[in-house]
Amino acid sequence: EVTLTPAFHYDVEVHGYQLLFHMIVEDVNGENILHHELFSLRSRESDQEHVLSFTVPILEPLQPAYFIRVKSDRWLHSVSALPISFNTMILPAKFPPPTELLDLQPLLPQALGEPVLSRIFAFEEFNPIQTQTFHELFKTDRNSLVLAPAGSGKAICGVFAILRMLSTNPEGVCVYVAPNAEIADPAFDQFKKIFGSLLRAGAVGKLLGESPADLKLLQTARVAVATIEQWDMLSRRWRSRKAVQRVSLIIFDELHFLGGNMGPTMEVVISRTRFMSNEMKSDDPAAAPVRIIGLGSPIANARDVGEWMGVQAKSLFNFSPKARASPVEIYFQSFEQSNYAGRLLAMGKPVFNAVDRHLDGKSAIVFVPSRRQAQLTAIDLMTFHRNQNQTFLGVSAGAEKVEAMASHMREAALQQVVMGGIGFVHAGMVLSDWNNILRLYQDGVIRVLVCPADLCWKIQCVAHLVVVMGTESYDGRESRHVDYPISDMIRMTGRHTPGSTGKCVILCHSSKKNTLKKLLYDPLPVESHLDSYLHDPLNAEIVSKSITSMQDAIDYLTWTLLYRRLSKNPTYYGLRGTSSAHLSEHLSEMVETVVGDLEESKCCKINDEGDLAPLNLGMIASYYYVQYRTIELISSSITAKTKIRGVLEILSASWEFSSLPMRFGEEKALKQLLRTLPHQPPDGTSFDSNTKALILLQCHFGRKSISADLRVDQETALKDSVTLVQAIVDVVSSNGWLKPALAAMELSQMLVQGLWNKDHPLKQIPHFDDDIVRRCLEYKGEDTIESVFDILTIDDDVRNSLLQLPEEKMADVAVFCNNYPNIDVSYDIVDPEDVSSGDLVEVVVTLEREIDDDLSEEEVVDIGKVAAPLYPGEKKESWWIVIGDVSKNSLLALKRANLVRHSKVKLEFLAPEEPGDYNLSLFCMSDSYLGADQEYEVSLSVAAGSDSDSDEESED
Repeated sequence: EVTLTPAFHYDVEVHGYQLLFHMIVEDVNGENILHHELFSLRSRESDQEHVLSFTVPILEPLQPAYFIRVKSDRWLHSVSALPISFNTMILPAKFPPPTELLDLQPLLPQALGEPVLSRIFAFEEFNPIQTQTFHELFKTDRNSLVLAPAGSGKAICGVFAILRMLSTNPEGVCVYVAPNAEIADPAFDQFKKIFGSLLRAGAVGKLLGESPADLKLLQTARVAVATIEQWDMLSRRWRSRKAVQRVSLIIFDELHFLGGNMGPTMEVVISRTRFMSNEMKSDDPAAAPVRIIGLGSPIANARDVGEWMGVQAKSLFNFSPKARASPVEIYFQSFEQSNYAGRLLAMGKPVFNAVDRHLDGKSAIVFVPSRRQAQLTAIDLMTFHRNQNQTFLGVSAGAEKVEAMASHMREAALQQVVMGGIGFVHAGMVLSDWNNILRLYQDGVIRVLVCPADLCWKIQCVAHLVVVMGTESYDGRESRHVDYPISDMIRMTGRHTPGSTGKCVILCHSSKKNTLKKLLYDPLPVESHLDSYLHDPLNAEIVSKSITSMQDAIDYLTWTLLYRRLSKNPTYYGLRGTSSAHLSEHLSEMVETVVGDLEESKCCKINDEGDLAPLNLGMIASYYYVQYRTIELISSSITAKTKIRGVLEILSASWEFSSLPMRFGEEKALKQLLRTLPHQPPDGTSFDSNTKALILLQCHFGRKSISADLRVDQETALKDSVTLVQAIVDVVSSNGWLKPALAAMELSQMLVQGLWNKDHPLKQIPHFDDDIVRRCLEYKGEDTIESVFDILTIDDDVRNSLLQLPEEKMADVAVFCNNYPNIDVSYDIVDPEDVSSGDLVEVVVTLEREIDDDLSEEEVVDIGKVAAPLYPGEKKESWWIVIGDVSKNSLLALKRANLVRHSKVKLEFLAPEEPGDYNLSLFCMSDSYLGADQEYEVSLSVAAGSDSDSDEESED
């Protein structure tokens, strides 16, 4: 990664609007050019730093230095040189060879022994990789690692291990863990289909990320599917959760993600699993250890990964990337254009030529960098093919049928290209269009599908031909184009139809060609990044009491992949040697730095003896799965006078939103939206991901129309926001401030319903606009209409005349109104006559919901499910029960409760020090609905303490 800084005065009249520079990497003798690329400096960017990323080979024998030279294309003697010294570099040992794919007789499903087991497979025989791994996975209980190219049927290898557990352990529970929801959701559907005939209904479940519901699911399910973050959240407190301890098999899929963004979380979870298994074995020697199965693409240092996961040599299968079940021909085509937009433009006709040449009457998927490019490429393909008087429609596709389906699609461009046998998808697409396009493609009606590269894990389609149009995308956070993650490239190049020879065409910048070949043809080297993301995992272990001292923290690191790779590749991790002293010093320094940061942010405390103890902020961060930096930001920013606007600004500044993408040209659209919003960011604020989150949340409250890409980002922000608001409430309550806590609770309602707190509660009902709300408020009948309940009680004729909605929309109104919570709240002070100053006061609050007694079990389960058409995903309602003194802005007690029929909540707080009569307030605040909150006055008489000594003790 090279940073280029212009060190001259840029004058447009002298230099023009653009200057070209050659960046050349030479060997120590200046005889060989190891890398060359053109860099374009524009006049408007002449005062900025520019970052270039590239890869160069390490020559053998290792040279003492390389030289980077930057030369102007136009000006004489305009040369800068930078030597890169390798004197202190320690190269890792060569990687061991991959596992040989043996020429074995293919096994049949009957090898499972039981006819009921063999019938779950739809094919006649297992492929060579499944055959070679079958005995280890199905006949033994050892930890195993299966690394094979994409499309090798690794999912079936996981099924072997699950069948082993089901047939040998009647109480066993399997958890399948995937890096993200795009991988977990299809796996859940596949497992339901495979095990549906073997297991009872509900035995295959999917975690939701809500701890109470997930723990309940683990107690009843035999196979559970989770993302790595969901399982991390659930397994952090494994010592106190019997459901987690019951798990006997954990399958980690796509292990090559260890080198990507999700790598640190995956590493922490696998390390915790091994530590948990070891601890339970120590407590009960008769207990069987948790079996760990790893699946993924080939990894160069698989032996280190296997040792870290507790896999023996004979249970490790690391096949070559060339050992595919179905062969794939990969073609590279490179382009010299240094300008990104010009390079994409130059790729237009070659993409069509590749599709036209290699399609062979079958199907093709074209991966492009962005949503906009997907539409443009689809139109280009259609135009080029129509010039030849041809279309990409399937042979059996009827023109009238296709035209009828196209007419029902929302996007005009989609209607146009579908008629040419081409479809495109993007993340912001209407669900009906998405489903229709994928169905047309899978049925063979359209033969070409264009898809943005960031959706490569979401679409499950396969094709005879895969075309990758460019291998970079724009990252607005860094203001430059960055390479696709190699895990995405492996996924894209592996989307071929099983059982036949596939073809893949990769169009890329010429400077990237050799690197891509190396990464795709050879096993992937994986290194740990945990050292850069250690704060939150360490905080979680301190909170769970797994780490109670500095020595425990160092011992914790010995369970990680990081510990095993430190001595194998020391230069990568900043070590100057491989001795035990170097390693010990590095680990100690790392732990001291991390613990020091956590102590500074008030998440933990450390005493002189090196003992660690969690603090309130650390507990909140761990419980809500929030970054420690976010909790520190909340704690330092919130005050006793903070209102909803302040809470919203603090929420949008959270570190969780720093990963929101900033696309090319998006800043202009955001500035236009900002002009129409009530809350402007503070002066001098740059347009980064956090400012974008502030704008998108306000657009949600105002129900403003935004582009498809922004809508996707808005949904991402909303999912994170509700949890963050709950953390804000807890931080505020620990400070004892009432009004900021109530403001944060109102913000939670705004997030779920998509309204400002000043909007009328009727507006949260589906299809209710300003005109309908106005007619309802102006209604002069016997009973006025002021709340959601009033909509249910008025006569049908009056309701129809006021709402003026068709039947299908009236049905949505009915569903919302019936789901709207009707809660009776009562409270009782325990021994109210015996309350003295400084005593502990107990208040029991009873919540009751009116429910029909004839409801079925399924209907009872659905009680509490929030009706929120603008909120992405499902949500269960919950309630904050608060006791406070409004006049003093003091919050005395708070608890959050879930409610089905009946719930009792006990609140405790210390009586005021001064004797007298107090008028406190009891609030029952919904986290999901506007207008459902209730407030009651709580009268409390406090008598004087028995003597002055007790008063002094209570003051202390």
